[in-house]
Amino acid sequence: MLSEQATPVVRTTLPVVGAHLDEITERFYSGLFTAHPELLRDVFNRGNQATGDQRRALAGSIAAFAGALLEHPGTRPDVMLGRIAHKHASLGVTADQYKVVHEHLFAAIVAVLGEAVTDEVAAAWDEVYWLMANALIALESRLYQETGVPDGEVRRSMEIVERQEETPDTASFLLRPASGSPAGAFRPGQYVSVQVELPDGARQIRQYSLSSAPGSPLWRITVKRIDGDPAGEVSSWLHAHAAPGDVLTVSAPFGDLVLPEGDGPVLLASAGIGSTPMLAMLGHLAATGSTRPVTVVHADRSPAAHAHRAELLRLVAELPDARLHLWYEEPGDTDARAGRAEVGLLDLSAGTTAYLCGPLPFMRAVRGDLLARGVAPADVHYEVFGPDLWLGA
Repeated sequence: MLSEQATPVVRTTLPVVGAHLDEITERFYSGLFTAHPELLRDVFNRGNQATGDQRRALAGSIAAFAGALLEHPGTRPDVMLGRIAHKHASLGVTADQYKVVHEHLFAAIVAVLGEAVTDEVAAAWDEVYWLMANALIALESRLYQETGVPDGEVRRSMEIVERQEETPDTASFLLRPASGSPAGAFRPGQYVSVQVELPDGARQIRQYSLSSAPGSPLWRITVKRIDGDPAGEVSSWLHAHAAPGDVLTVSAPFGDLVLPEGDGPVLLASAGIGSTPMLAMLGHLAATGSTRPVTVVHADRSPAAHAHRAELLRLVAELPDARLHLWYEEPGDTDARAGRAEVGLLDLSAGTTAYLCGPLPFMRAVRGDLLARGVAPADVHYEVFGPDLWLGA
């Protein structure tokens, strides 16, 4: 928790710092990448930098953490920190990199706020930073220990065994270690980082959910090609070039949106490519003969755009107490509902725990419906593909 000296200073200055966080984080990234261009080339997502999403996510996380220290001084926002730690671990972030971030972040704060950053203010916000950084360092070190690798050394070579075109803009890839050994265990819902070398020499990294159940000697990822401006660099490269026999650099599995053991009722709600972690969860439930109540919700553009549609229908049919609800913008001749998903219309079991994955507007709408139905906020879990902009919402 914050010291007695820092608490009133942070409380007083948080509105000012918060009002300038976007400018601070923009200047921070500019200084960081000028001094360390390799970080933009090989660690940070260049697309998210171009759109400003990463800047907004960083600003939101700083403001949320500082606010939590003030509002709940006896606790730590471990849900938020855990999500960040898993993402950092999948990238191989190490403790020494937090010193580099500190140097450029505080240089940006001073540059933006000027004389308002007195010694007292600097000391208080330094305390905020290192409370957050040290918590993340500890969480990430524990994740590395659990994975059984030295800190930051999470990547290995994996060979593409099979490629399957799922929809016109979605392909799945079966992977095995280049050594020929089994891929290894993971928890249903987790993701891996995939690093590829692009034509300009950059080695960009993206996260993809493991989209089939644990227990197979192979892993499967499902990749949607991201079009637009900017287009998805890694997804476009994989769609254009990745083929059986090629070798990718892949991290150990991470991610905290995982299906817990037990027999309590669950809701799995997804939209678009957000279905991938849900497929792993459903595959695990089917493989283990689960009888727990499962409500599955999926929204998509059309049946043809719905990746792994047939597999989803099969897995739900294999579960004795599972119900599937589909919404398509263009349902065609299916029995799916038309329009956006409305979870508020569904009959949910008491004590349901919800897992959400998809675009932020979809997850916000579903979460709002669930809270209105009386589902506790602590029982609604989500996964964001990309920077967690929910923190700044």
